[in-house]
Amino acid sequence: MKVHERFLNYVKIDTQSVPEAEKIPSSEKQKDLGRLLVEEMISIGIKDAYMDENGYVYGTVKGNTDAPVIGFIAHMDTSPDMSGTNVKPRIIYDYDGGDIVLNEEKHIVMETTVFEHLMKYTGQDLIVTDGTTLLGADDKAGIAEIMSMAEYFINAPHIKHGTIKIGFTPDEEVGQGAELFNIEKFGADYAYTVDGGEIGELEYENFNAACAKVTINGVNIHPGTAKNKMKNSILIAMEFQKMLPVYETPENTEGYEGFSLLNEMSGNVEKTLLEYIIRDHNIDKFNIKKERFKKNADYLNEKYGQGAVELKLEDSYFNMKEKILPHMHIIENAIKAMENIGIEPKVVPIRGGTDGARLSYMGLPCPNLCTGGHNFHGKYEYIPIQSMEKVVELLIEIAKI
Repeated sequence: MKVHERFLNYVKIDTQSVPEAEKIPSSEKQKDLGRLLVEEMISIGIKDAYMDENGYVYGTVKGNTDAPVIGFIAHMDTSPDMSGTNVKPRIIYDYDGGDIVLNEEKHIVMETTVFEHLMKYTGQDLIVTDGTTLLGADDKAGIAEIMSMAEYFINAPHIKHGTIKIGFTPDEEVGQGAELFNIEKFGADYAYTVDGGEIGELEYENFNAACAKVTINGVNIHPGTAKNKMKNSILIAMEFQKMLPVYETPENTEGYEGFSLLNEMSGNVEKTLLEYIIRDHNIDKFNIKKERFKKNADYLNEKYGQGAVELKLEDSYFNMKEKILPHMHIIENAIKAMENIGIEPKVVPIRGGTDGARLSYMGLPCPNLCTGGHNFHGKYEYIPIQSMEKVVELLIEIAKI
């Protein structure tokens, strides 16, 4: 089966994860894809394939030479940001380089003036959405590419390679993908997540991440008799936000620049809740950002009275770079593999998180490889078939190295 045919089969299954669900997997429908993958793995010759009670899928392609055990990992869930129900992919063969009408009835057009990277793929075959759902290349493309790599080695027993471990996880999109991953049973020395973007991307640095919940406690008095008595929590919340650096927001940062994002705000005069995410690649700058939240809360409590501002800060994950640096040969091998098959390596920082970060801190060094996709988490998501085919070549070449 061709890699894009696998991918098209997988996106038919809705695997959207659920934020703040108190179970893993957060949605039982993720196991529908897990069961299909186990059946497919067994059918191509991965005899030990299975899914555990938490929806994690594991399998082994046995090696035929003495080498470290390498793992390839992808996630089964799709983002809660947009519906993954009834995905209707379409292949645009021999793309002409112009704007793409995704849905004529709803006037949804993917314009080259907005998505300039489309022009790189003139003459290639693009898989796109119908504009009503996301596509699911994040990360069902990674799954399809790993499966195609595994089938290649099973059908070519004369090709020398070490033992390859395969893992497919639930709930990566809601930050829980590595939570119950059984590293000991997985048994790899090193691994790669196949969960990145355009062809050539290689990532081993990600954000340090925290979340902050700021609760503002006000006093609600009838406005007719409120003088010197009312304490409007909404206005105090606005004051808290204004105390943060105006340019340290996602829309004003790129590359290694960190940010604080006001992700959600709700409330009334009596009580207002602000929910933030805090991100920075540099651990010192990350800690400074968190300390600023504490100082702001202390200042407003001094101004409006103790208990006016309650701050809850929690770390989410850390930059995997610290855990990868002692094992840089896995980065060097990936770069060499790309160069061997004609891919230009693009070593870039992840402006987000990845299962690989958690796994690296759990003892499994795990940088991130490209899938070939673009515009994840939304209706403009697309992936070139030729990029998927090239990623399969890349995984094969890494395993051979």
